[in-house]
Amino acid sequence: MTSQPGAEAPSPAAADAIRCSPGLSGWLERHRVALALSSYQTGQVFLVGRFPNGQISFYQRNFERAMGLWHAPGQLYLGSAIQVWRLENVLRPGERANAHFDALFVPRATFVTGGVDLHELAVEASGRMVFAATRFSCLATLSTTHSFRPIFTPEFISRLAGDDRCHLNGLALEGGVARYVTVCGRADTPDGWRAGRRGGGLLIRIADGAVVAEGLSMPHSPRVEGEWVYLLDSGRGYLVRLDPLTGAREDVAFCPGFLRGLSLHGGYALVTVSLPRSFSFEGLPLQQELDRRGVDPRCGLAIINLASGRIEEWIWFEDRIREMFDVVVLPGLACPMAAPAKGPDLAQLVTIEESDMQYPQVVAMA
Repeated sequence: MTSQPGAEAPSPAAADAIRCSPGLSGWLERHRVALALSSYQTGQVFLVGRFPNGQISFYQRNFERAMGLWHAPGQLYLGSAIQVWRLENVLRPGERANAHFDALFVPRATFVTGGVDLHELAVEASGRMVFAATRFSCLATLSTTHSFRPIFTPEFISRLAGDDRCHLNGLALEGGVARYVTVCGRADTPDGWRAGRRGGGLLIRIADGAVVAEGLSMPHSPRVEGEWVYLLDSGRGYLVRLDPLTGAREDVAFCPGFLRGLSLHGGYALVTVSLPRSFSFEGLPLQQELDRRGVDPRCGLAIINLASGRIEEWIWFEDRIREMFDVVVLPGLACPMAAPAKGPDLAQLVTIEESDMQYPQVVAMA
Protein backbone atom coordinates (compact mmCIF):
# COMPACT_ATOMS: atom_id res chain seq x y z
CA MET A 1 0.00 0.00 0.00
CA THR A 2 1.17 3.51 -0.71
CA SER A 3 0.15 7.10 -0.10
CA GLN A 4 -2.02 7.36 2.99
CA PRO A 5 -4.01 10.56 3.67
CA GLY A 6 -2.38 13.23 5.76
CA ALA A 7 -3.64 14.76 8.96
CA GLU A 8 -6.91 13.82 10.57
CA ALA A 9 -9.96 15.50 9.04
CA PRO A 10 -10.92 18.64 10.92
CA SER A 11 -13.95 18.50 13.18
CA PRO A 12 -17.03 20.33 11.87
CA ALA A 13 -17.33 22.20 15.15
CA ALA A 14 -15.16 23.21 18.05
CA ALA A 15 -14.26 20.33 20.34
CA ASP A 16 -16.34 21.79 23.17
CA ALA A 17 -19.44 21.67 20.90
CA ILE A 18 -19.43 17.85 21.01
CA ARG A 19 -20.04 16.34 24.43
CA CYS A 20 -19.77 12.66 25.28
CA SER A 21 -20.82 10.75 28.36
CA PRO A 22 -17.89 9.91 30.68
CA GLY A 23 -18.40 6.19 30.10
CA LEU A 24 -18.55 6.20 26.30
CA SER A 25 -14.90 5.27 25.79
CA GLY A 26 -15.22 2.34 28.17
CA TRP A 27 -18.42 1.18 26.48
CA LEU A 28 -16.71 1.15 23.08
CA GLU A 29 -13.75 -0.76 24.53
CA ARG A 30 -15.89 -3.36 26.32
CA HIS A 31 -17.96 -4.02 23.22
CA ARG A 32 -14.93 -3.84 20.89
CA VAL A 33 -16.74 -1.62 18.41
CA ALA A 34 -16.57 1.74 16.69
CA LEU A 35 -19.53 3.65 15.27
CA ALA A 36 -20.54 5.45 12.08
CA LEU A 37 -23.11 8.27 12.18
CA SER A 38 -24.67 10.31 9.37
CA SER A 39 -26.14 13.82 9.29
CA TYR A 40 -28.02 14.72 6.12
CA GLN A 41 -28.59 18.27 7.34
CA THR A 42 -24.86 19.04 7.28
CA GLY A 43 -23.85 16.34 4.76
CA GLN A 44 -21.39 14.58 7.04
CA VAL A 45 -20.39 11.08 8.13
CA PHE A 46 -18.71 10.68 11.51
CA LEU A 47 -16.55 7.70 12.42
CA VAL A 48 -16.42 7.45 16.21
CA GLY A 49 -13.77 5.39 17.96
CA ARG A 50 -11.18 5.58 20.69
CA PHE A 51 -7.44 6.26 20.62
CA PRO A 52 -5.09 3.94 22.60
CA ASN A 53 -5.11 6.45 25.49
CA GLY A 54 -8.90 6.18 25.74
CA GLN A 55 -9.67 9.56 24.18
CA ILE A 56 -12.68 9.57 21.86
CA SER A 57 -11.85 9.95 18.15
CA PHE A 58 -14.26 11.79 15.83
CA TYR A 59 -13.28 11.47 12.18
CA GLN A 60 -15.50 13.38 9.76
CA ARG A 61 -15.96 13.30 5.98
CA ASN A 62 -18.39 15.19 3.74
CA PHE A 63 -21.01 13.42 1.63
CA GLU A 64 -23.89 15.49 0.29
CA ARG A 65 -27.11 14.67 2.16
CA ALA A 66 -25.60 11.68 4.01
CA MET A 67 -28.42 9.33 5.02
CA GLY A 68 -28.74 5.54 5.29
CA LEU A 69 -25.73 3.51 6.43
CA TRP A 70 -24.97 -0.22 6.18
CA HIS A 71 -21.92 -2.10 7.39
CA ALA A 72 -20.61 -5.44 6.19
CA PRO A 73 -17.17 -6.87 7.07
CA GLY A 74 -14.64 -4.51 5.52
CA GLN A 75 -17.31 -2.38 3.84
CA LEU A 76 -19.39 0.69 4.58
CA TYR A 77 -22.33 1.68 2.38
CA LEU A 78 -23.88 5.15 2.40
CA GLY A 79 -26.94 6.61 0.72
CA SER A 80 -26.57 10.26 -0.29
CA ALA A 81 -28.28 12.95 -2.38
CA ILE A 82 -28.21 11.16 -5.75
CA GLN A 83 -26.11 8.03 -5.24
CA VAL A 84 -25.08 5.12 -3.07
CA TRP A 85 -21.43 4.94 -2.04
CA ARG A 86 -19.46 1.78 -1.29
CA LEU A 87 -16.37 2.35 0.86
CA GLU A 88 -13.79 -0.39 1.45
CA ASN A 89 -11.40 -0.79 4.36
CA VAL A 90 -8.00 -1.07 2.66
CA LEU A 91 -6.01 -1.90 5.82
CA ARG A 92 -5.01 -5.47 6.57
CA PRO A 93 -5.20 -6.87 10.12
CA GLY A 94 -2.53 -5.22 12.25
CA GLU A 95 -1.94 -2.32 9.85
CA ARG A 96 -2.40 1.26 11.00
CA ALA A 97 -2.98 4.49 9.09
CA ASN A 98 -1.43 7.64 10.55
CA ALA A 99 -0.16 5.60 13.52
CA HIS A 100 -3.53 5.09 15.27
CA PHE A 101 -6.33 4.21 12.82
CA ASP A 102 -7.09 0.50 12.41
CA ALA A 103 -9.47 0.99 9.46
CA LEU A 104 -9.25 3.27 6.43
CA PHE A 105 -12.48 3.35 4.46
CA VAL A 106 -11.91 4.46 0.86
CA PRO A 107 -14.65 5.20 -1.72
CA ARG A 108 -14.41 2.44 -4.33
CA ALA A 109 -17.76 2.52 -6.15
CA THR A 110 -20.81 4.71 -6.57
CA PHE A 111 -24.23 3.80 -7.90
CA VAL A 112 -26.17 6.76 -9.26
CA THR A 113 -29.87 6.66 -8.40
CA GLY A 114 -30.84 10.26 -9.00
CA GLY A 115 -33.02 12.15 -6.56
CA VAL A 116 -35.13 9.31 -5.16
CA ASP A 117 -34.84 10.61 -1.55
CA LEU A 118 -33.06 7.42 -0.53
CA HIS A 119 -33.54 6.80 3.21
CA GLU A 120 -32.46 3.48 4.74
CA LEU A 121 -30.54 0.81 2.86
CA ALA A 122 -29.32 -2.74 3.48
CA VAL A 123 -27.47 -5.55 1.72
CA GLU A 124 -29.25 -8.89 1.77
CA ALA A 125 -27.42 -12.18 2.29
CA SER A 126 -27.60 -12.76 -1.48
CA GLY A 127 -25.61 -9.55 -2.05
CA ARG A 128 -28.61 -7.63 -3.39
CA MET A 129 -28.79 -4.05 -2.16
CA VAL A 130 -32.23 -2.81 -1.16
CA PHE A 131 -33.22 0.71 -0.19
CA ALA A 132 -36.18 2.91 0.59
CA ALA A 133 -36.86 5.08 -2.47
CA THR A 134 -38.98 7.37 -0.34
CA ARG A 135 -39.90 9.88 -3.02
CA PHE A 136 -41.40 7.03 -5.07
CA SER A 137 -43.14 5.25 -2.15
CA CYS A 138 -41.39 1.93 -2.72
CA LEU A 139 -38.63 -0.43 -1.70
CA ALA A 140 -36.12 -0.72 -4.53
CA THR A 141 -32.88 -2.28 -5.65
CA LEU A 142 -30.14 -1.08 -7.97
CA SER A 143 -30.43 -1.24 -11.75
CA THR A 144 -27.54 -1.42 -14.17
CA THR A 145 -29.47 0.75 -16.63
CA HIS A 146 -31.96 2.87 -14.71
CA SER A 147 -32.19 4.80 -11.45
CA PHE A 148 -33.71 1.84 -9.60
CA ARG A 149 -35.90 -1.24 -9.91
CA PRO A 150 -38.92 -1.35 -7.57
CA ILE A 151 -39.34 -4.59 -5.62
CA PHE A 152 -42.17 -3.72 -3.21
CA THR A 153 -44.89 -1.08 -3.10
CA PRO A 154 -47.65 -0.92 -0.46
CA GLU A 155 -50.99 -2.11 -1.82
CA PHE A 156 -52.60 1.31 -1.39
CA ILE A 157 -50.07 3.02 -3.72
CA SER A 158 -51.59 3.19 -7.21
CA ARG A 159 -48.56 4.38 -9.19
CA LEU A 160 -44.83 5.10 -8.92
CA ALA A 161 -44.96 8.88 -8.81
CA GLY A 162 -42.14 11.02 -7.44
CA ASP A 163 -44.31 12.81 -4.90
CA ASP A 164 -43.70 11.00 -1.57
CA ARG A 165 -47.19 9.66 -1.01
CA CYS A 166 -46.73 7.47 2.09
CA HIS A 167 -43.17 8.33 3.17
CA LEU A 168 -41.82 4.77 3.05
CA ASN A 169 -38.60 5.35 4.97
CA GLY A 170 -37.32 2.32 6.89
CA LEU A 171 -36.62 -1.34 6.29
CA ALA A 172 -35.65 -4.39 8.31
CA LEU A 173 -33.92 -7.60 7.29
CA GLU A 174 -34.70 -10.98 8.82
CA GLY A 175 -32.64 -14.01 7.94
CA GLY A 176 -30.70 -11.88 5.45
CA VAL A 177 -33.83 -10.93 3.49
CA ALA A 178 -35.84 -7.70 3.49
CA ARG A 179 -38.87 -8.44 5.71
CA TYR A 180 -40.55 -5.21 6.89
CA VAL A 181 -40.92 -1.56 5.89
CA THR A 182 -42.26 1.45 7.76
CA VAL A 183 -44.48 4.13 6.23
CA CYS A 184 -45.72 7.33 7.85
CA GLY A 185 -49.23 7.22 6.41
CA ARG A 186 -51.68 5.16 4.37
CA ALA A 187 -51.94 7.74 1.57
CA ASP A 188 -52.01 7.76 -2.24
CA THR A 189 -51.82 11.50 -2.91
CA PRO A 190 -48.78 13.80 -3.09
CA ASP A 191 -47.40 14.28 0.44
CA GLY A 192 -50.59 12.67 1.72
CA TRP A 193 -48.78 11.01 4.61
CA ARG A 194 -48.47 14.35 6.41
CA ALA A 195 -52.12 14.24 7.44
CA GLY A 196 -51.38 11.12 9.50
CA ARG A 197 -48.28 12.30 11.34
CA ARG A 198 -49.81 11.80 14.79
CA GLY A 199 -50.91 8.19 14.42
CA GLY A 200 -51.17 7.14 10.79
CA GLY A 201 -47.88 5.21 10.61
CA LEU A 202 -47.67 1.53 9.71
CA LEU A 203 -45.30 -1.43 9.89
CA ILE A 204 -45.86 -3.57 6.78
CA ARG A 205 -44.67 -7.11 6.07
CA ILE A 206 -43.13 -7.31 2.60
CA ALA A 207 -43.96 -10.95 1.79
CA ASP A 208 -47.73 -10.44 1.69
CA GLY A 209 -48.21 -6.69 2.16
CA ALA A 210 -49.98 -7.23 5.49
CA VAL A 211 -50.11 -4.41 8.03
CA VAL A 212 -48.37 -5.77 11.12
CA ALA A 213 -48.90 -2.69 13.29
CA GLU A 214 -50.70 0.62 12.90
CA GLY A 215 -51.36 3.72 14.96
CA LEU A 216 -47.69 4.71 14.94
CA SER A 217 -46.48 8.30 14.76
CA MET A 218 -43.92 8.80 11.98
CA PRO A 219 -42.24 5.39 12.51
CA HIS A 220 -38.64 4.84 11.43
CA SER A 221 -35.90 2.20 11.41
CA PRO A 222 -37.47 -1.22 12.08
CA ARG A 223 -34.99 -3.86 13.24
CA VAL A 224 -35.55 -7.57 13.94
CA GLU A 225 -34.02 -9.00 17.11
CA GLY A 226 -35.05 -12.54 18.02
CA GLU A 227 -38.84 -12.73 18.07
CA TRP A 228 -39.28 -8.96 18.30
CA VAL A 229 -39.32 -6.02 15.94
CA TYR A 230 -37.85 -2.86 17.45
CA LEU A 231 -38.66 0.45 15.80
CA LEU A 232 -38.72 4.17 16.48
CA ASP A 233 -42.12 5.70 17.13
CA SER A 234 -40.50 8.98 16.24
CA GLY A 235 -43.45 11.34 16.53
CA ARG A 236 -43.75 10.25 20.17
CA GLY A 237 -40.00 10.05 20.87
CA TYR A 238 -40.08 6.39 21.92
CA LEU A 239 -38.12 3.27 21.07
CA VAL A 240 -40.75 0.52 21.02
CA ARG A 241 -40.69 -3.28 20.99
CA LEU A 242 -43.34 -5.01 18.90
CA ASP A 243 -44.65 -8.56 18.52
CA PRO A 244 -44.96 -9.10 14.74
CA LEU A 245 -47.47 -11.93 15.24
CA THR A 246 -50.01 -9.91 17.23
CA GLY A 247 -48.98 -6.30 16.65
CA ALA A 248 -48.82 -5.77 20.42
CA ARG A 249 -46.17 -3.27 21.42
CA GLU A 250 -44.56 -1.71 24.46
CA ASP A 251 -42.45 1.36 25.02
CA VAL A 252 -38.81 0.60 25.85
CA ALA A 253 -37.32 4.09 26.28
CA PHE A 254 -37.97 7.76 25.66
CA CYS A 255 -35.34 9.88 23.92
CA PRO A 256 -35.43 13.69 23.97
CA GLY A 257 -35.78 14.46 20.27
CA PHE A 258 -36.92 13.20 16.88
CA LEU A 259 -35.60 9.68 16.26
CA ARG A 260 -34.41 8.39 12.87
CA GLY A 261 -31.60 5.80 13.09
CA LEU A 262 -31.40 2.56 15.10
CA SER A 263 -28.76 -0.12 15.57
CA LEU A 264 -28.96 -3.03 18.01
CA HIS A 265 -25.84 -4.49 19.62
CA GLY A 266 -25.15 -6.62 22.67
CA GLY A 267 -28.32 -5.80 24.59
CA TYR A 268 -28.23 -2.11 23.68
CA ALA A 269 -30.05 0.12 21.21
CA LEU A 270 -28.14 2.96 19.59
CA VAL A 271 -30.53 5.70 18.49
CA THR A 272 -29.85 8.96 16.64
CA VAL A 273 -31.74 11.99 17.96
CA SER A 274 -32.52 15.30 16.21
CA LEU A 275 -33.71 18.77 17.09
CA PRO A 276 -36.90 20.25 15.58
CA ARG A 277 -36.58 22.11 12.30
CA SER A 278 -38.60 24.95 13.75
CA PHE A 279 -39.02 26.14 17.32
CA SER A 280 -40.94 23.04 18.43
CA PHE A 281 -42.27 19.67 17.31
CA GLU A 282 -45.63 21.32 16.66
CA GLY A 283 -48.50 18.91 16.20
CA LEU A 284 -46.61 15.84 17.44
CA PRO A 285 -47.08 13.98 20.73
CA LEU A 286 -43.32 14.34 21.16
CA GLN A 287 -43.68 18.01 22.05
CA GLN A 288 -46.20 17.26 24.81
CA GLU A 289 -43.91 14.56 26.19
CA LEU A 290 -40.94 16.92 26.28
CA ASP A 291 -43.06 19.55 28.05
CA ARG A 292 -44.37 17.00 30.54
CA ARG A 293 -40.87 15.87 31.40
CA GLY A 294 -39.49 19.41 31.46
CA VAL A 295 -36.56 18.57 29.18
CA ASP A 296 -35.12 20.25 26.10
CA PRO A 297 -34.63 18.35 22.83
CA ARG A 298 -31.16 17.07 21.94
CA CYS A 299 -29.20 16.23 18.82
CA GLY A 300 -26.82 13.29 18.80
CA LEU A 301 -26.72 9.65 19.81
CA ALA A 302 -28.32 7.83 22.75
CA ILE A 303 -27.13 4.35 23.81
CA ILE A 304 -29.99 2.61 25.60
CA ASN A 305 -29.83 -0.47 27.84
CA LEU A 306 -32.68 -2.62 26.48
CA ALA A 307 -33.17 -4.37 29.83
CA SER A 308 -33.65 -1.19 31.86
CA GLY A 309 -34.70 1.34 29.21
CA ARG A 310 -32.07 3.75 30.54
CA ILE A 311 -29.85 5.96 28.37
CA GLU A 312 -26.44 4.88 29.67
CA GLU A 313 -24.11 6.61 27.22
CA TRP A 314 -24.53 9.48 24.80
CA ILE A 315 -23.01 11.93 22.31
CA TRP A 316 -24.60 15.39 22.07
CA PHE A 317 -23.86 17.90 19.29
CA GLU A 318 -24.30 21.45 20.53
CA ASP A 319 -23.41 23.71 17.63
CA ARG A 320 -24.63 23.88 14.02
CA ILE A 321 -25.47 20.17 13.70
CA ARG A 322 -29.19 19.90 14.42
CA GLU A 323 -30.31 16.74 12.65
CA MET A 324 -28.87 13.22 12.51
CA PHE A 325 -30.04 10.33 10.37
CA ASP A 326 -28.44 6.91 10.86
CA VAL A 327 -26.04 4.91 13.00
CA VAL A 328 -24.27 1.59 12.44
CA VAL A 329 -21.97 -0.40 14.70
CA LEU A 330 -18.54 -1.35 13.32
CA PRO A 331 -17.59 -4.58 15.13
CA GLY A 332 -13.95 -5.34 15.84
CA LEU A 333 -12.72 -1.81 15.10
CA ALA A 334 -11.27 0.62 17.60
CA CYS A 335 -10.39 3.79 15.70
CA PRO A 336 -11.58 4.07 12.06
CA MET A 337 -10.96 6.84 9.55
CA ALA A 338 -12.10 7.51 5.97
CA ALA A 339 -10.68 9.00 2.80
CA PRO A 340 -12.44 11.97 1.15
CA ALA A 341 -14.92 11.47 -1.66
CA LYS A 342 -12.91 13.67 -4.03
CA GLY A 343 -9.89 15.93 -4.27
CA PRO A 344 -6.09 15.59 -4.27
CA ASP A 345 -5.92 13.44 -1.12
CA LEU A 346 -8.08 10.80 -2.80
CA ALA A 347 -6.07 11.08 -6.02
CA GLN A 348 -2.86 10.36 -4.12
CA LEU A 349 -4.30 7.44 -2.15
CA VAL A 350 -3.29 4.47 -4.31
CA THR A 351 -3.43 0.93 -2.92
CA ILE A 352 -2.45 -2.28 -4.72
CA GLU A 353 -4.11 -5.65 -4.14
CA GLU A 354 -1.79 -8.58 -3.52
CA SER A 355 -1.17 -10.70 -6.60
CA ASP A 356 0.54 -13.95 -7.58
CA MET A 357 1.68 -12.34 -10.81
CA GLN A 358 5.33 -12.84 -11.67
CA TYR A 359 6.68 -9.57 -13.02
CA PRO A 360 8.98 -9.99 -16.07
CA GLN A 361 12.43 -8.51 -16.02
CA VAL A 362 12.64 -5.30 -18.02
CA VAL A 363 15.61 -5.20 -20.41
CA ALA A 364 16.72 -1.89 -21.88
CA MET A 365 17.11 -2.02 -25.67
CA ALA A 366 19.93 -0.22 -27.48
